[in-house]
Amino acid sequence: MKVLHFYRTYFPDTQGGLEEAIRQMCIGTREFGVENRVLTLSPQPEPAVLRLPEAEVTRTRLDLDIASCSMSRGSFAAFRRLADWADVLHFHFPWPFADLVKLITKPGKPSLVTYHSDIVRQQWLGKVYAPLMRNFLGSASAIVATSPNYAATSPVLRRYQKKLEIIPLAIDEHSYPEINERDLLDARSRYGQDFYLFIGVLRPYKGLHILLEAVRDAPYPVLIVGAGPVEAELRRQAQRQNIGNVHFTGYLPDRVKVALLKLARGLVFPSHQRSEAFGMSLLEGAMMGKPLISTEIGTGTSFVNIDGETGIVVPPNNSAALRNAMDLLYADPDKARRMGQNARLRYENCFTVSDMGGAYANLYDRIARAPIVAAKDLDIGLSDTI
Repeated sequence: MKVLHFYRTYFPDTQGGLEEAIRQMCIGTREFGVENRVLTLSPQPEPAVLRLPEAEVTRTRLDLDIASCSMSRGSFAAFRRLADWADVLHFHFPWPFADLVKLITKPGKPSLVTYHSDIVRQQWLGKVYAPLMRNFLGSASAIVATSPNYAATSPVLRRYQKKLEIIPLAIDEHSYPEINERDLLDARSRYGQDFYLFIGVLRPYKGLHILLEAVRDAPYPVLIVGAGPVEAELRRQAQRQNIGNVHFTGYLPDRVKVALLKLARGLVFPSHQRSEAFGMSLLEGAMMGKPLISTEIGTGTSFVNIDGETGIVVPPNNSAALRNAMDLLYADPDKARRMGQNARLRYENCFTVSDMGGAYANLYDRIARAPIVAAKDLDIGLSDTI
């Protein structure tokens, strides 16, 4: 089985959760005989083809980026060529440009869409985009939600129940580096231990401004690992409010990240908007046996983190509730340890990459054997929203 993944960004250009999700899908399906390729956009696509451990990656030049919708003229020819190679096309939503590429090239291959998130911030785009989106989702052989929570709360997914599948995201712990005592010693000497840890791209919906407000004068340190568009703004907030217990590390390699996960008291994930559809770093924390603190935003974050069992779930955009949860686990290391153990068990039972890979491999095989779904619903009016 040959599968082409198409998404606007991928490693090594960016280091986000969705990129990691695609990487883990490639790793997980490989053991079931699936050969994966990834087509993506890059501001510097030289070399144009990268052979990474999980897949061959083809990059076309990024020409334009408007409201997080990356576009590339070179993608049309590259997509046609790679679609001819593939048995199944795997799209990752939302990315309106991919809908357009599929509509124009008419690849004639079965396709599925992993639905990572509703369009949350660009509501104006949603109204204009609705007809194209309806055509795109309507022509997919299957649509995959990454958690039952998101499937139940998305107004878009409720319209596609007949073709909806639920396959949770997963991570393979063997795809992370094994660290030794020297790695731990180096990380401890630089960053300390028993801190709270955030890992991710620093974007507005991550709620890190709320985290900073929550931990003013807290008796414990907080490490924010990652880089992104709001990093400078967050650093200014920390300086302005004299928050000296928060440390911005920037992007760190996986070996250091794993060491920090082992040294942390727990993982904190304050995302406050539905743009945060799952939370791959929550899985990383669970995999490492750490208690999780997240917010209830009606998405997969509360599928990964079960309140009172694997950690604590608090209301979104509530710095006082976030601080109370962090204080509680810091003051009660036994509770933190028990919740961390439960998080590890939930990872083992629900989020192994073998289970995810098997589910996707079965779905690929099923839709490859089924008739291709015809595109339709192009007459949807602009008044329809998503």
